[in-house]
Amino acid sequence: MTKIPYGKIWCSYEDQVRLLEQRGLVVSDRPKAELLLSHLNYYRFSGYCLAFEAPRHNFNGGVSFEHVFEAYQFDLTLRDLLTEALEIVEVDLRAAMAYEWGHCHGAFGHTDSAKFFVHFKHSDWLSRLKEESGRSSELFVEHFKQKYSEFPNLPVWIVTEVMSFGMLSRMFKGMNKSNQTPIARRYRLQPNILASWMHHCVYIRNLCAHHSRLWDRVWAIKPQLPHGKDWQAPLTNLRLFPTLLLLRRLMHQMPAAIAFNATWKVRIEQHLDSPPKAPNAFELMGLPRDWRIHPAWNFA
Repeated sequence: MTKIPYGKIWCSYEDQVRLLEQRGLVVSDRPKAELLLSHLNYYRFSGYCLAFEAPRHNFNGGVSFEHVFEAYQFDLTLRDLLTEALEIVEVDLRAAMAYEWGHCHGAFGHTDSAKFFVHFKHSDWLSRLKEESGRSSELFVEHFKQKYSEFPNLPVWIVTEVMSFGMLSRMFKGMNKSNQTPIARRYRLQPNILASWMHHCVYIRNLCAHHSRLWDRVWAIKPQLPHGKDWQAPLTNLRLFPTLLLLRRLMHQMPAAIAFNATWKVRIEQHLDSPPKAPNAFELMGLPRDWRIHPAWNFA
């Protein structure tokens, strides 16, 4: 593909609203629209326009600025709900991995490449882990640094609280299956499924952290679905619904999260009762019409 120079020029908020109107968006309150664009940035707002356009840059008849902004607000609350669940899942995974690895290999077994899968890029992972430990301002890290000679290496039950979620995911993927299996068993999953779900959760967490659009996004990092009949077609791993399913499934296997999981389910259902006013809103989230009674969602 031949590249061309970027030729778009800066536009005032007034011109941005005018451009949206030229593309068919109904704007009943121009000052309010300009104010919201000054807060959101045009390109963030334009991402929420996608579900209301056919073809690109041509709005469906009757679509208003308020319709698009309501989709943004819907997505904001959705991100909050997912962030809450992801925190529960991430904290539990950190604890489970620290416990099982420490039991098998002791405080510093993670510093030994021989304890991992032969093709795992251990030296790169450990180098980055030491950097993360060195940057940490946690009091327990500072205490260890002042008292013990092993620093910047930290015991596994400490370093799992310091490493990023992405590094935790890499660690699990790099483990030998004999070490993965007890951890995966906690969640009643096969190790390869848990590894995939962890990688996907890191991706979703990063989208949430950067306030990126979720509700109608096609995932770039897709979760592998289990082989059970409840996870087969027409269910796909492309959009939001399987992410909701896997979060609910993971939390269901965490005794300390049972109560949260039950209330989170209700809050998700209440939120999805008022989807954006875009055509095929449920399809854009990967939701079948009977999603509330889907076996992988609606269990005790």
